[in-house]
Amino acid sequence: MNVLLEISRGLYKGDHFLYIFISTALCAALIVLSLIFVKGEKPRKIILKVVAGLLFIAILTNRLSQVFRYEEVRWYLLIPDSFCGTTSLVLSLAVLLGKRNNCVLHFVWLLGLFGGISTVVYPTFVDQGPSIFYLPTISGLVHHSLCATLVILLLVFKQIDITYKKWYYTLFGFTCYLTLGAFLMSIPQFNITDAFHIKDPIISGTFLTAWGMAPIYAIAYGLILLIVELVRRKKVKR
Repeated sequence: MNVLLEISRGLYKGDHFLYIFISTALCAALIVLSLIFVKGEKPRKIILKVVAGLLFIAILTNRLSQVFRYEEVRWYLLIPDSFCGTTSLVLSLAVLLGKRNNCVLHFVWLLGLFGGISTVVYPTFVDQGPSIFYLPTISGLVHHSLCATLVILLLVFKQIDITYKKWYYTLFGFTCYLTLGAFLMSIPQFNITDAFHIKDPIISGTFLTAWGMAPIYAIAYGLILLIVELVRRKKVKR
């Protein structure tokens, strides 16, 4: 997509650059300081649950801002209809309510990491208000930042054991997402023409619908599992 067009939409302007700089600095500081000063399983779990709680508040704020965004209150918009929004909600609950290395984490960690980082850098919803500090926009950016940060903390605190043996959770989770999307689109009263990019690409003019992104995601995920397994076997041989 034309970079000049993106600049005219609000991407890569001062407030967006400022948000990227501040959020990256805060997230990096939290991760580094946690690695240096936080020792032991219990304090690490506390940090994870605090960040997960903040993520839950951020995604809830974002959904409520959508509910009250229009002249008529649309309560059905509380239900996330995108990969990133649903992942933020599911990930926060999985950490708050689930145990270490629970099955949900094996599906959402890569979505949360890649989706969080890529959306902060390239937020397609940035033009919905006069600036990024418009509540639906800033809450969207915040929950993406927290989502990526939480995944990184889960990985560095070794709360997820990445393994090819649990690949099927990804297939199950992806199916659940698309089923939810089809359900939301099937209700006439909701007037939702697309959910989870089942019909429309995430970037207009590209092939990146859910069906186009799925094989790319599968290949990337497979390569990650292969690399992790090779590294694990190399350590065992030593």
